Amino acid sequence: MVEKINHARTCIYNCNYHIVFSTKYRKPVLMEDVEKRLKEIIIEIGMEKGFKVSQIEVGQKDHVHIFVSGHPKIAPSYIVKMIKGITARKLFIEFPQLKKQLRNGHLWNPSYYIETIGSISEEVIRKYIERQKKDD
Repeated sequence: MVEKINHARTCIYNCNYHIVFSTKYRKPVLMEDVEKRLKEIIIEIGMEKGFKVSQIEVGQKDHVHIFVSGHPKIAPSYIVKMIKGITARKLFIEFPQLKKQLRNGHLWNPSYYIETIGSISEEVIRKYIERQKKDD
C-alpha cells in the first residue's frame, strides 16, 4: 500500500498516479503466466527506478492498470516509459510466442492514460487557497 505522505531529503510529498495502457491492437495476450511475470517485472522496475507500485491489475488480457507513487523529481512520463520499455523487452525474451502474436513485434500501444490521484479534491484545494487571501 502506498503511504499517504512520503519523506525525502528536501521535500515531503504525495504524488500518486493511475496509469493505464493496452497491448498493441488490443490483442488479448496477457495470459495468466504472462500476467504474473508482468506484475513481478513492474514491481522490480519500481524498486530499481525509485517509485512505489501499490497495485497492478490486468483487464481483459489486453490492458494494464497501475497505481504508483513517485518522488516529484521523477516525471510521470518517465515512469510509463520505463514500465512499458522494460516489460516489453523482458516479456519478449521470456515469452517468444508474444512476438508471433503481435505484428511488428511491439507489445504495447504507444498511447497511455495517466491521472493524478490525491487525498483531497480540487474543490477543497481551491477553497483552501481562496482562504489564504489577506484581508486588506
